[in-house]
Amino acid sequence: MDKAEILKRAKDYIAAEKDERFRKEVEELVAKEDYTELEDRFYRTLEFGTGGLRGVMGGGTNRMNTLEINLATQGLVNYVVKAFPEKAKAGTLSAVVAYDSRNNSDVFAEATALIFAANGIKAYLFTGLRPTPELSFAIRYFKADTGVVVTASHNPKMYNGYKAYWNDGAQVIEPHDVGIVEEVNKVTEVKTISKEEAIKSGKLVLIDSEVDEKYWEMCKAQLFRPALIKEYAKNVNVVYTPLHGTGAMHVEKVLGDLGLAVTTVPEQRNPDGNFPTVEKPNPEEKPALKMAVELGTKTKADCVMATDPDSDRFGTAFPDKDGKFVLLSGNQMGALLMDYVFLTRKEQNNLPKDAYCVRSIVTSPFGDDICKKYGVEMIECLTGFKWIAAVEAEREAKGIGHYVFGLEESYGYKVETEVMDKDGVSAAAMCAEMTMYWRSQGKSILEHLDDMYKEFGYFEDRAISKNFPGSAGVETMAGIMTKLRTEGLKTLGGKKVVKIRDIKESVSFDPANPSVKEKVDLPKSNVLQFFLEGGTIVSARPSGTEPKIKFYINTKTEVGGAKCDKCLAATKKEAADLCDAITNDINKILDDASK
Repeated sequence: MDKAEILKRAKDYIAAEKDERFRKEVEELVAKEDYTELEDRFYRTLEFGTGGLRGVMGGGTNRMNTLEINLATQGLVNYVVKAFPEKAKAGTLSAVVAYDSRNNSDVFAEATALIFAANGIKAYLFTGLRPTPELSFAIRYFKADTGVVVTASHNPKMYNGYKAYWNDGAQVIEPHDVGIVEEVNKVTEVKTISKEEAIKSGKLVLIDSEVDEKYWEMCKAQLFRPALIKEYAKNVNVVYTPLHGTGAMHVEKVLGDLGLAVTTVPEQRNPDGNFPTVEKPNPEEKPALKMAVELGTKTKADCVMATDPDSDRFGTAFPDKDGKFVLLSGNQMGALLMDYVFLTRKEQNNLPKDAYCVRSIVTSPFGDDICKKYGVEMIECLTGFKWIAAVEAEREAKGIGHYVFGLEESYGYKVETEVMDKDGVSAAAMCAEMTMYWRSQGKSILEHLDDMYKEFGYFEDRAISKNFPGSAGVETMAGIMTKLRTEGLKTLGGKKVVKIRDIKESVSFDPANPSVKEKVDLPKSNVLQFFLEGGTIVSARPSGTEPKIKFYINTKTEVGGAKCDKCLAATKKEAADLCDAITNDINKILDDASK
């Protein structure tokens, strides 16, 4: 992009941005003629990805700021009006708006609600920060037509985001996301009114405890064993961290009502968009749970739990026989929860014959084997929990099957149908009950996980990612995917590639016979999957919310016997060695692309 185009975009932004903080940033960059930084801020306009609109906060079209929020909301409004013309004409459209603890979240949320109100759409706005799953719940509770939550989920502190939801309580997918972007690009005027005027007109309604209490009741209603909880809760101690986010009030309330002793990490309990104790407020990251594990060790806790800033992701750690805490991956916790839900439903004669589970394509196939054991159908979908919700919504509309569980490797789980997104609060409640159940059976969670490995095989998973920021980074990532797509891979980690699945091209094929292709029945997405001899799957995809490319390794290794502890230990070593070898090959691909 030449300097003249960059300068034009910057000046157009300055003229349109009403928020002095963000406008001044760009004015100063123009004055300094800092074209490197200006290009990064203006080489593109933020678009809806797997998590909606998300980016670094600041002035510019490639940044999260008040102007981008306003344009996105007016575009969403225009799309909703066209989607529901009769309700728009009758003046009965409504929306729900929530926000998390990030810097500017409250400002962006109020701006969003006031634009809804100015356009004649009743906006239900939470009076304080709330979890993303509660936003989904509230949309269904109020029978609203759309909703927005201002959050960047687990991203570092400089990020913020904007997730748009549809009337089913799920994040927007095609054709809605594409349609909204088209409307955003056509916006020439943004309507807004003052908060006082919006409240007086009845188009802005402030909400809090009414929805909170219904949401808490729903989370507790998912549980199966009230008598077990009553007997064991007083002997189970939980250490919890909300990582400076929205979770404390909700997780403490729900687990406390169950009778559990919950100790929240004091330094991380209060909401703080600067996330002062962690570099990344992500329960997937080991450093994020450091303080919780230290407190858990000190207090001899039975379980350590964590939620991310908007409380949709849920992480855990459990003590081994020596009292050392072991962090579980999203795949491991997903398999444990799935197994517990199916086991309990079957025991209570509450597992429908047409039950189904949904997982993303980069989630471990561990759950597939669990589903086979219980006669539950497993359905694959694209990455992002909105696709899991989309499968459920489509089947619900057609009256096909009964949803019983959904999961993704990035610490996302959904045990309920009242929320159409991953839910860290209800997952915490179910995890607590599961912990009590296995204690009643004389086992720890880690012991039961090893039993599952002996029954189904050992599954080990790795995730590798590399950042490629800026416009040059976008080109580099595109180049990596193009090279992998055109040249393929013959081996990874010394294992032969026996099948390639190209989600973007909707085909799968044996690289030894590429002319024979099978159709892949999934929406198109820029994902490549390499299936290796022995059952390992390696997936590659650029992130939809961050400037990085991700590789996922999912291995499966058979264990030598149901009671063979030494066999399991040897199998874990074998799987780790294979993951190491594949990781080395992937890092070489990434290093070569960086040169």
